Amino acid sequence: MYGEGQAIGGRSMESMTGRLLVATPALKDPNFDRTVVLLVAHESGGALGVVLNRATEVPVSEVLGEWGTLARDPAVLFEGGPVQPESAICLARMRNPVHRVKGFHQVSGSIGTVDLSVDPDRLRDSLTGIRVFAGYSGWSPGQLEEEISGGSWFVLDALPGDAFVDRPDDLWPMVLRRQGGMMAAVAHFPPDVALN
Repeated sequence: MYGEGQAIGGRSMESMTGRLLVATPALKDPNFDRTVVLLVAHESGGALGVVLNRATEVPVSEVLGEWGTLARDPAVLFEGGPVQPESAICLARMRNPVHRVKGFHQVSGSIGTVDLSVDPDRLRDSLTGIRVFAGYSGWSPGQLEEEISGGSWFVLDALPGDAFVDRPDDLWPMVLRRQGGMMAAVAHFPPDVALN
């Protein structure tokens, strides 16, 4: 549960589930260059998230049939990360997060994951939209914390609409700009400093 500390290796860890990992210019892994990752799980056993700003050109309906009718624009699959790209994670936004809906697992507020084995028609009236991710981003115990302390990620609060923006390519600078100050200046950092 968010806000509760867990003891890990003698240290207390606060869960970052539901928060954004925003790649810093110092992060040199091409899998995560200028990415925004929503953490859908962060526990003592590690962390799991999906990259929100890497759309493919494959329509959701082509891969998951009727689920495509619930997908928000752009209604395509997203590259969720380099781990298990043949698997799918579906994020959804609930109309009313107070109601419990079978097959929906809350991550934060109105955002959660949906079980794709459920009939999409059963969820249609409860959801404002879905986004489907091929693969995910994963970290072993302590790995994410090391990357954060090493300057690879900014950990920022997510807004409910972040996972469903119409222009996912604009998410990285958009999230940084809304932080203000020096963080907003990072949004203008050139993709390749050597070319500047």
